[in-house]
Amino acid sequence: MRKFIFKPRARLLIQLGDQLIKNESIALLELVKNSYDADANKVTIRMDNLENVKNGNITIKDDGEGMDLTIIKNVWLEPGSDYKEILYKKNVRTTKYKRLPIGEKGIGRFGVHKLGKEIELISKKKGHKEVCVKINWIQFSKKKYLENAHIDVRERSPKVFKNRKTGTLIKIKNLWYPWDRRGVRSVYKSLFNLTSPFESEDTFKINFKCDRNDWLTGLIDWNKIKQYSLFNFSCSIKGSGIDRFTYKFTPFPTMTELRPRKITEQDEFIKKHSIIVGKHKEERKKEEIIDLDKYKIGEVFFEAYIFDRDPNILSFGIQKSVPLVKNYLNENGGIRVYRDNIRINEYGERGNDWLNLDIRRVNVPAKRISNNIILGVIKLKRENSSDLIEKTNREGFVENEAFRDFATAILYVMNLVETLRSIDKADLRDKYSPTQKSEPVLATIEDMRKVVNTKIKEPKTRKLINTYVDRIEDEYKFINEVLLSSAGLGLNLSIYIHEVQKIIDELKHVLRKDIASKRIISLFKHLADLIESYAELIKKSEYGENDLKQLVNKALFNIEYRIEAHNILIIKDFTKFKKNASINCSKKLIIGTILNIFDNSIYWLDRKNEQLRKIKKSFKKKIYISIIKDTKETIKLLIADNGNGFNLPLSKITKPFISAKNDGMGLGLHIVDEVMKAHGGKIIFPEESDYKVPKEFDHGAIVILEFKQENL
Repeated sequence: MRKFIFKPRARLLIQLGDQLIKNESIALLELVKNSYDADANKVTIRMDNLENVKNGNITIKDDGEGMDLTIIKNVWLEPGSDYKEILYKKNVRTTKYKRLPIGEKGIGRFGVHKLGKEIELISKKKGHKEVCVKINWIQFSKKKYLENAHIDVRERSPKVFKNRKTGTLIKIKNLWYPWDRRGVRSVYKSLFNLTSPFESEDTFKINFKCDRNDWLTGLIDWNKIKQYSLFNFSCSIKGSGIDRFTYKFTPFPTMTELRPRKITEQDEFIKKHSIIVGKHKEERKKEEIIDLDKYKIGEVFFEAYIFDRDPNILSFGIQKSVPLVKNYLNENGGIRVYRDNIRINEYGERGNDWLNLDIRRVNVPAKRISNNIILGVIKLKRENSSDLIEKTNREGFVENEAFRDFATAILYVMNLVETLRSIDKADLRDKYSPTQKSEPVLATIEDMRKVVNTKIKEPKTRKLINTYVDRIEDEYKFINEVLLSSAGLGLNLSIYIHEVQKIIDELKHVLRKDIASKRIISLFKHLADLIESYAELIKKSEYGENDLKQLVNKALFNIEYRIEAHNILIIKDFTKFKKNASINCSKKLIIGTILNIFDNSIYWLDRKNEQLRKIKKSFKKKIYISIIKDTKETIKLLIADNGNGFNLPLSKITKPFISAKNDGMGLGLHIVDEVMKAHGGKIIFPEESDYKVPKEFDHGAIVILEFKQENL
């Protein structure tokens, strides 16, 4: 058997440069990162005559440690060198700024291939001569094999780095392509986004110069932009929890009707949500605790500024240049990732929606935060985050399990911030943005009726017109009921599917063991009854007299197996209620309303159980139900649980799109509120002492549905 070796062609290096380095911005970034690894404090990029490829030139100069002849020969001229990787694994840090290398794949030097046909590299290391390297890529590519393509390398007395200075200078001439305004602006923004704009530490400075200063006009400084944000937050994630958290709402000084608000990790809302949860990988509806300590990720620091793009709102903070601010957000908005204060490419770039923020906002537009209204930064430590592995092409991290859990933890924090922001946004809109009445159609109809009764004097005509007005009102109310019913059913559809699926699964399990047991017959009957019960919710249901106790029992029947699966004890304290419990209502809407409240309790009881389980504390989940008759005209249904209680302001809890649930839409209690209003009743969130409940429910969520009982 004969043995052969690979004989790389000389042009392979140029091809690799084209393939591994996506564009000119990344090419320059890779060279600047090399300066960072060389312990430089300052790197200067200069670009001249860019429109003329033959006379155009680009220079990159730093004041780092520099390279001697040995490093040039064994590292810089060895693409794919593991030199920096070894330094990283051995935790060898730079002398001055104690940096770990961020370039460990040995491909950074391919950046020079991408920018021009001729390069000259001059470098000086302390105690060594100056080294000069010259490469003409056109001549280089004419050689057939790499082994025949010789590089001109020589040592000399210092000509560039005199007086004991050290560093590296790279000159690039004879450009591959002419540059334009857009390309230069793109490079400028990439370079100044390379280090975090939120970082106060100033150990690595980038100085950019271009002979076409007019190409850089109109670029807004970050420090000017952030003053137009109304919301900002910062938090620290450790393991499976939120360690530190601060959220601030800061109205513009001209918004005199609003007050600033601040939430920290000491607030009950954050305490109750300090455990990070995400969707189970195999069961999308099931949540599980996300623990980043399973991986080498370390502490994650997350900070962001959030803006409101509504022109009416922005006008209070910006008298001029609203389009410039919006354009800045369009170009720079998103969440970036930095490791040791150096940016990981692609994240936060326009078009890279790595957290699916824009998709989430499409689904829940009033609550979610999209990329074009947030400027966010995630900071990691290089030495602690080795399980987040950069792709070879420098376009983000490898999407392994560690990365997926990392992204899930970030989205969990985003959901908390979105909930807090929704509360302040509602106040913002109420005070400073045009709004419609909550029931604009009914209000208009009532106004029209008043005008008719005042202006139309002839009785027959007035009666005829009022007949039409009544028909319009009735039809509107009917359509409104259908929409409310559809929304409520949509929210409860997942419960229905869940229940049916569980019974079918149990039927299959039992059938494998026993063909005709009583259990099988019971399960089939229950399945039939359950489907019939949900069919009743879908069918048109007229208003009529219904017993409130039966409605509660019907709702409990619909989620019987769900209650059992979640191991929740139901305490029905209304079985001996002897007074009249009849209400005039739409059966399907009230059952759906009760189901929504049960659904909230089940969710939050599970969350409390997970929190207590983490600290190995036992907890029995319970829901308490009572019927109260304290006035002649009203009857009240009280539903309480022994969870953590409501952790949003009660004045905001029924507002749409305000939800404390992870990925919640915030429509459940809003629909409950609308259904109760449609029935002439209301939803009440009482204080602990307002109604008598067993002591263990004092600090849980207590909801009262108040119904009128006139003429019954």
